[in-house]
Amino acid sequence: MAKIKHVRTNVLIIGGGLSGLALAGALGEAGVDCVCIDRAPPVTQLTETYDGRTTAISYASHLVLKTAGAWETMLPDCEPIRDIRVADGASPFYLHFSHDDDGNEKYDPGREAPPFGWIIENRILRHRLFNNVKRLKKHVRHIAPAEIREFIRGKNDVGVILEDGARITAPLMIGADGRNSAVRQWLGIGVKNADYKQSAIVCNVAHELDHENAAVEHFRSAGPFAVLPMTRGAQGEHRSSVVWTEHGTDTKEILSLNAEDFDARLQELFGPHLGAVRHISKPMSYPLGLMHADSYIGARVALMAEAAHAIHPIAGQGLNLSLRDVAVLTELIFEHLRCGLDPGGDTLLQKYQSARRGDTLLMAGVTDLLNRLFSNDLTTVRLIRGLGLGIVHKIPPLKRYFARQAMGISGIMQKSLRKATN
Repeated sequence: MAKIKHVRTNVLIIGGGLSGLALAGALGEAGVDCVCIDRAPPVTQLTETYDGRTTAISYASHLVLKTAGAWETMLPDCEPIRDIRVADGASPFYLHFSHDDDGNEKYDPGREAPPFGWIIENRILRHRLFNNVKRLKKHVRHIAPAEIREFIRGKNDVGVILEDGARITAPLMIGADGRNSAVRQWLGIGVKNADYKQSAIVCNVAHELDHENAAVEHFRSAGPFAVLPMTRGAQGEHRSSVVWTEHGTDTKEILSLNAEDFDARLQELFGPHLGAVRHISKPMSYPLGLMHADSYIGARVALMAEAAHAIHPIAGQGLNLSLRDVAVLTELIFEHLRCGLDPGGDTLLQKYQSARRGDTLLMAGVTDLLNRLFSNDLTTVRLIRGLGLGIVHKIPPLKRYFARQAMGISGIMQKSLRKATN
């Protein structure tokens, strides 16, 4: 990479993870110049050991990726979710959503009812997003690996000085650098944390029978056990992704099991519905906790994704919540630049915080409540939640409401999402 001295751009994005890359792509596709900086080398981020997770991309989130110009290239690696099944341990009550339930087709007029979403491996998703910003090199500059020496602030801009002495400034900086955000710390913004004392064990599995595009979530006292449909493997094998929540103290013991014993534990949790099961990727674990920033904004700076909020994966909404940040920021930045307004001014920042804070607080509260409600064995609580599942299953309007929540299409869709459907 040729050494640079000073680059001035419209938007400076700190953090080139999934959310930062998606924002860079959305801005670049809209013709907005931006620079995205990340400390990790892209080649490292594409290895199987860097991130063993998969992501559930909701119907609404695929529209964000579509506006960024990245969706069509990743679609062949995405497996649609056409059914969602929720069960509570051994309770006779359950909840089943089908993508073609009455009412879903209203959001895609004249076409087959859309799926709830899609499952894709993070490694592949990241690869497609890297390729997308390369395609948009006229407007997007991706600098990685790069270490930040210091943050700087001018009268009408903010920026960074890199370890090699390069200086990059913009009227607006976006902190997309994760839970331990250096941008957030530089701003002096505090956070509220909750440690769930749980870990998510993740791996990909092969199984005898077809998953039939169903996502299954079993609630257990230690936490949810989710099975998410994946595309067929290289040898045509049926595959699914597992998100297995356990108490943090039990995770180490599970990960230390030999392959045969680990598969036996998996089989016990799966039951017989997919036949024989075996893991085909290295099991990895991730600690779970709730984090919410006291503010999403500072002078000429906005926080997004896990720099601003991190939630429990119980509903698979983490990246989807972040992509809603992408949609709002892209719309606001584009409109301000189009009208000749300051993209880093207080007006834009306050609009962003107003648009996103309530939504993320609500989702954080819902996932926190669900986890606390379903991750226990109290008899009274088990009875109440079982009845709740049964009631929702029997009342179509309630089912449609929760189905729209899963698709991310409840409420008012942002202009950027509506444009993508046209």
